[in-house]
Amino acid sequence: METLQAIRTRRSIRRFKNEPLDQNTIEKILEAAILAPSAKNSQPWRFTVVRGAQRDEMLHRVQRAIEQRVADGEDVGSSRSTLRVMQQAPVTILIHNTQGIHPWKARKEHESWWDVATVQSIGAAIENMLLAATQMGIGSLWIADIWEAYVELNEWLQTDDQLVAAVSLGLPDQEPRDPTRKPMDKVVRWME
Repeated sequence: METLQAIRTRRSIRRFKNEPLDQNTIEKILEAAILAPSAKNSQPWRFTVVRGAQRDEMLHRVQRAIEQRVADGEDVGSSRSTLRVMQQAPVTILIHNTQGIHPWKARKEHESWWDVATVQSIGAAIENMLLAATQMGIGSLWIADIWEAYVELNEWLQTDDQLVAAVSLGLPDQEPRDPTRKPMDKVVRWME
């Protein structure tokens, strides 16, 4: 599959088959991630592959965090449906920014700009993961609302790094339709 075809056919998968992914497949997807460009070649990403018994522990912690926020009267948005997807996926990869600052902490202007640059770098790594997975016939879901369990997951992983996102992976059990996209004339401005 060529790159543009992988881009055109990549879909967010929210239903996975109950089948494990082998180590080699996961490593190929991670290899694609670490080949991404990064700001000043900083390579700020760290990946934690969660599967097996540890997957169950992670899911339990995410569920407890969501329940606590609901009990506190907070809006948890789509995090409950995201949790249901994660419960089906045999693998979830948590992605941290080793050079980032937690969102609630004060920062100087230059630190804010560097934070933006390193998060952009991680976005490139995640996109590489998604495209590699698509090429290999693996379904994926880029999860942003992992922040609902940000503190709880960092405590569990014993890290103080900025948690940016998660990606769930598995064999797809659905074929989503093509998403609608804004036409080029609505999103591109040409200046000559």
